[in-house]
Amino acid sequence: MEKISSLVAESIDVKTKILKDEAFLLNIERAVALVVDAFSKDKKVMFCGNGGSAADAQHLAAEFSGRFYKNRKALPAEALHCNTSYLTAVANDYSYDDIYARLVDGIGFEGDVLIGLSTSGNSKNVVKAMEVAKNKGIITLGLTGINGGQMEDLSDILFAVPSKVTPRVQESHILIGHIICELVEASLFED
Repeated sequence: MEKISSLVAESIDVKTKILKDEAFLLNIERAVALVVDAFSKDKKVMFCGNGGSAADAQHLAAEFSGRFYKNRKALPAEALHCNTSYLTAVANDYSYDDIYARLVDGIGFEGDVLIGLSTSGNSKNVVKAMEVAKNKGIITLGLTGINGGQMEDLSDILFAVPSKVTPRVQESHILIGHIICELVEASLFED
């Protein structure tokens, strides 16, 4: 029981640090405005990550393309790892490091948004995707752990969660993503 309480307290502590960081909260507001603007201009939001971060990317993309709270039109959002034929072909023919960069180059356009998730901020395939996105005028939002890694310099807005513990970072990524999804939906589809 003590270990469980400790893990819950650790998760709450990370979120409390975010709550008390005004610059972090303002960056969430800025990200919401950028995503609202992109969707308002018929642009899309792309997500990428590996492992648990891929699952989080897919989850958040579904909140936009499906629904969050409201019954409304689908928003153009997708997680870039969901086409397994593409993924395995590019990983085999080129490199796993290129899987997201090639897709961003192929389907990403200026004014789109790329949201990269990496607890270290150094996942090579996410970093390469962010590099391609920056070169194409695609807005980049990075969700990382405390240090930001290589994604720090590639993110128009970086959410460096104040933790080095992967599960705590990923829990916070979902929190941040859900806040963005909720506020974007509320802004675009007012009652």
